[in-house]
Amino acid sequence: MELSWNFRFGVVILGDSFVGKSSLLKRYTDGTFDESSQSPLGIDFKVRFLEFDPGVLIKLLLWDTAGQERFRSIAKSYMRNSVGCLLVFDLSQRHTFERVRDWHKEVTEYVKPCMMVFMLVGHKSDLQENIEVSREEAEGLAKELHMAGYTEASAKENLNVDLAFENLTREIYRLFMAGKIPVRNGWYGLTVGAPLRLEEPLTQRSRCSC
Repeated sequence: MELSWNFRFGVVILGDSFVGKSSLLKRYTDGTFDESSQSPLGIDFKVRFLEFDPGVLIKLLLWDTAGQERFRSIAKSYMRNSVGCLLVFDLSQRHTFERVRDWHKEVTEYVKPCMMVFMLVGHKSDLQENIEVSREEAEGLAKELHMAGYTEASAKENLNVDLAFENLTREIYRLFMAGKIPVRNGWYGLTVGAPLRLEEPLTQRSRCSC
């Protein structure tokens, strides 16, 4: 049975192949970890409900995108209909961290920056002996790119996985309530039981200025 929700936020998970995007999503939504899990063929979709303020239920629509180049055009359609983005890199593979700027640029060239809230996630923090990116460096990049923050996480050890998703959602909710995110495409700003509304015009309260 579908729960009655107040707000609906779309979140897309981006990053290079094999950084563990699918593992993060599976741990967050199913509470499980499969070391042999493969990248999705295009897009994987999950739903999770969160309650922040008393009586306010948020429905998260979570899109896990394949990092392969041939699926990039598919991912773009989900970028457009999302308000949040987890940018994930592998702490033990520095080249995936160096690609974060490219991913961020690709999103902001396709979606106006004021329409997307970013969170940077350094994944596989359990691989302590193989870490190639320091926390200070990652936090510096998150600040430089005006992201909501940086979290180190491990799906394998179930460390900070919930925290990464919830911190991103909390920032989206905060900005929405402050009128700093434009209402669009029926993904959020909905009242309980409201139907999906496409191309909803910006309100005076939540006009995009970028």
